[in-house]
Amino acid sequence: MSWPADYHMHTPLCRHAVGEPTEYAAHAVNIGLREIGFSDHNPMIRDDYDDWHMRQDELDEYVEKVQKARQDHPSLQIKLALEVDYIPGHEDWIRELAARHPWDYFIGSVHYVSDSWDLDNPKKISEWRGRDSFEVWSVYFERLTKAAESQLFEIIGHVDLAKKFCFYPQQDCTGLFRTFLDAAKQSGAAIELNTAGLRKDCKEIYPSRQILQLAHETRVPITFASDAHAPQEVGMNFAEAVQLARSAGYTHCCRFTHRKLDAVLL
Repeated sequence: MSWPADYHMHTPLCRHAVGEPTEYAAHAVNIGLREIGFSDHNPMIRDDYDDWHMRQDELDEYVEKVQKARQDHPSLQIKLALEVDYIPGHEDWIRELAARHPWDYFIGSVHYVSDSWDLDNPKKISEWRGRDSFEVWSVYFERLTKAAESQLFEIIGHVDLAKKFCFYPQQDCTGLFRTFLDAAKQSGAAIELNTAGLRKDCKEIYPSRQILQLAHETRVPITFASDAHAPQEVGMNFAEAVQLARSAGYTHCCRFTHRKLDAVLL
């Protein structure tokens, strides 16, 4: 079968991935993918913000690495993108990044639920233990909703990342999910089916079946993502992701070129 595009993968510039973009592209060709997109973590507004984003002076190098992958693998469609952290107050910085290169799409992701806590960071898992999970999920989805409303992103990344370490609220979160999905629909943003969740403690694709079914009801489009941090992770578990999408009612996914959406059969 023909696999959907893998639109979420990283490079060593983020300091927690291995393998050059051309190696990711080679693996994509080997497993039969026709299109991929690199979306490494954006430079932050300050280089000392954390230790898992590329530095500001590495952005051009990142683009050059993607261009080399394109040259090495001309039969493969390779898109140029960024995974961009949405943090309230950083909108102008995101617009500045958007103007620097001819990007095909931006993935808007929420990792930070405060100025200092990136909730998916294994080094900070102890932060979860002293907090009410529903309050954390509420802040997370509030920021995710603002990311969708900002219209700065074509795709919203791993939309229930808060489940990574299995800190689940006892309360019903359906209202949080619906508010976010309504914002995504209104702004025209897609959400991704991100298989990296299967490699984490939660052992589940991002997002959950419940959220994906709500997304289908809300008519929010989808993309697919391995969130690869190594070449062999490209396209990983896509069979499960496609099955999940179809079981939720999806018949199409979308691709992006120069930040314009094109729906394609799944």
